[in-house]
Amino acid sequence: MQVSFACTDHGLKAPRNGEHSKQNATSPNTASQARARFRTVALIARSLGSFTHRYHHNLKESTAKLTGMKYRNLGKSGLRVSCLGLGTWVTFGGQISDEVAEQLMTIAYESGVNLFDTAEVYSGGKAEIILGNIIKKKCWRRSSLVITTKLYWGGKAETERGLNRKHIIEEIVRAMTHVINQGMSMYWGTSRWSAMEIMEAYSVARQFNLIPPVCEQAEYHFFQRDKVETQLPELYHKIGVGVVSWSPLACGIITGKYENGVPETSRASMKPYQWLREKIMSEDGRKQQAKLKELAHIAEKLGCTLPQLAIAWCLRNEGVSSVLLGSSNPSQLTENLGAIQVIPKMTAGIASELDHILGNRPHSKKDYHH
Repeated sequence: MQVSFACTDHGLKAPRNGEHSKQNATSPNTASQARARFRTVALIARSLGSFTHRYHHNLKESTAKLTGMKYRNLGKSGLRVSCLGLGTWVTFGGQISDEVAEQLMTIAYESGVNLFDTAEVYSGGKAEIILGNIIKKKCWRRSSLVITTKLYWGGKAETERGLNRKHIIEEIVRAMTHVINQGMSMYWGTSRWSAMEIMEAYSVARQFNLIPPVCEQAEYHFFQRDKVETQLPELYHKIGVGVVSWSPLACGIITGKYENGVPETSRASMKPYQWLREKIMSEDGRKQQAKLKELAHIAEKLGCTLPQLAIAWCLRNEGVSSVLLGSSNPSQLTENLGAIQVIPKMTAGIASELDHILGNRPHSKKDYHH
């Protein structure tokens, strides 16, 4: 399990006079001390640096009537996030160049996306740096963005990973409260925690007057429904924990590119992604591929692509605050952002048709739809 953060400009204050030269003179020590004190958030703060406000682009002006982007509260907190966010896993600092990363962020931002997700482990920390450099270069107003990052898989040493005191300062809930009180982050959440663990964290926070988590990052798509639809709704209604879901296209399976096996040029053919190849070639994977053809008929009826249908389907759940998109090229991202236009078409009748095809609807006490 991991912990995640939503950072705003409180943790990214411009340096005072003379601080730039002082940091440059001792950058190796400064970097190591910052990572020792607090690995990821400190790294993002250094990457983003100070911001010029004279030529910033206003997010509100760039979204508006053309994109139709919708905004939701992060859980039941007061923070408003775009219902679609951009993730950096695998792509930033890995599959794509810095130039393509900038193109993707520009398309996302100009389409109304204000939530960008990363983690300390993504490309060994490069993803965070690239993200910060792009924001700085584009002169986007920092207060218009929500940057989320995650801790757990840090360095190679035993003391550089996990959720122990040496790695993240204190015991989890107390440490997150400290981070927020210090202005390094505004909110904190969890990633891949069980409902029981999240409830325990909430209870600890209330017992010791600390700050509880506001969201859980969870996998959610056509073929992975149980946790988000049966376990997390109760937490959403009782303690206000919302969902930031990831992998709406099931690691690319729902795009249909693995319909005839694993292409040699695909990510699943690479050694680090053997788990994905095994998933695709498994019996369950073959059954999922068969269902995609039926799902494609529903998408055709609605006048959208299958990926757009899959993303809109995720957004029908009222407990989902935002769905993170992962894209490796501009056309793919533009297509996925078009899912916004499909949301109004996700009627109860369409949802029922999809459930009939999928045949994996969890048994829940109540349906949660917008």
